[in-house]
Amino acid sequence: MGENLSNEQIVITNEHQINNIITDTAPHLPIIAVTGTNGKTTTTRLTAFIAKQAGYKVGFTCSDGIYVDGNLTEKGDCSGPISAATLLSNDNINFAVLECARGGILRSGLAFNHCDVAIITNVAEDHLDLKGINTLQQLADIKAKVALAVKQEGYAVLNADDDLVFAIHEKLSCKLAYFSHFPDNKRIIAHCANGGIAIVPENGCLTIICGAEKISVEAFSNIPITFNGKANFNVSNAMAATLASFLFGINIEDIRIALRNFKPSVALTPGRMNIFQFRNFSVIVDFAHNPHGMKAISNLVQSFEATVKIAIIAGTGDRRDEDIIHLAEEAASIFDELIIRQDVSLRGRPGQEIIDLVVKGIHNIDPSKKITIIEKENEAVDYAFKNAPNGSLIFITSDMILNAVSYVQRLKENEDSLI
Repeated sequence: MGENLSNEQIVITNEHQINNIITDTAPHLPIIAVTGTNGKTTTTRLTAFIAKQAGYKVGFTCSDGIYVDGNLTEKGDCSGPISAATLLSNDNINFAVLECARGGILRSGLAFNHCDVAIITNVAEDHLDLKGINTLQQLADIKAKVALAVKQEGYAVLNADDDLVFAIHEKLSCKLAYFSHFPDNKRIIAHCANGGIAIVPENGCLTIICGAEKISVEAFSNIPITFNGKANFNVSNAMAATLASFLFGINIEDIRIALRNFKPSVALTPGRMNIFQFRNFSVIVDFAHNPHGMKAISNLVQSFEATVKIAIIAGTGDRRDEDIIHLAEEAASIFDELIIRQDVSLRGRPGQEIIDLVVKGIHNIDPSKKITIIEKENEAVDYAFKNAPNGSLIFITSDMILNAVSYVQRLKENEDSLI
């Protein structure tokens, strides 16, 4: 069993690692911090987009890079405290949204002592048996560190549908707010009956509940990233970002305008449900890289009409055998055909062993499922495009997500140039 890190351990590690770049979080700077297993990057980007709509000069960090006032200043996985500290020392912003990933918290703690609002999206099976974190409860304890940094007058925004996330409220002294997919969630009802604040979908609309009062924010039909409510995972992300922004004090009209204009595009959500319409087939590029993420896209993929649904997937070498198998099972339950590729880094595991585990998961669902193995990602994409029947849907997952998006964009541009 791994040993959980205490607050004191995190602060000490943090001070050593970031060399006191920031002292007490640059207290003049508002901070919204986002953590969880899945949905962090989209929630971070949407929250930053809302703050920008409200007139702030926003900086944010995420797994794609560091952004300052709309400009990418550093490319790469910047979801750790070093990147956060770099952003917080930037004089060109007056609002920060920080994605806080598990790995960074374990290595170096947090780049801030206090934040105004913290969001915890969910806790699901990923990165287990790594760095002493062997159970979901231990993973939840790491995520809780972000909420524990919320100022006493600030808010923790927690997923009331996730038992591990909801239980974090017992450790907190700050104010609490919740989001849920179910208006009749007993936790939501009890919280709001005591004057608490929550957000739920109601009558096809994002609805904030403040005690006995209800505020209709926007219909899903006008929120592009929800795909008219079919993308449940982005409904969650939209609820979390909306509620956090509202609790910080951003007005509903600014939130509403931002929700309407935040589209699942390469510009705003690179590698997250990016859809490309080719002449004979459709393509989705997404980061779905663990069982929870793959299962989350099921309803949306099923809503697409297609002659055949094809997925390009891979196992991640440092995950447990059962996690790789489970990912493949989820994919096999959704798609008609699977193309197995390899990640650029095998993370210490033989490539054939990863492939064998993916094949095992697929066969657990359907031994007759069509499988093609093409180890290099671009070659796998080329194969899928060349052999896809008319009317197909091709779903591409990638660990180097921005590279995958760029490659598909080039192929799309090449096709368009031939018209």
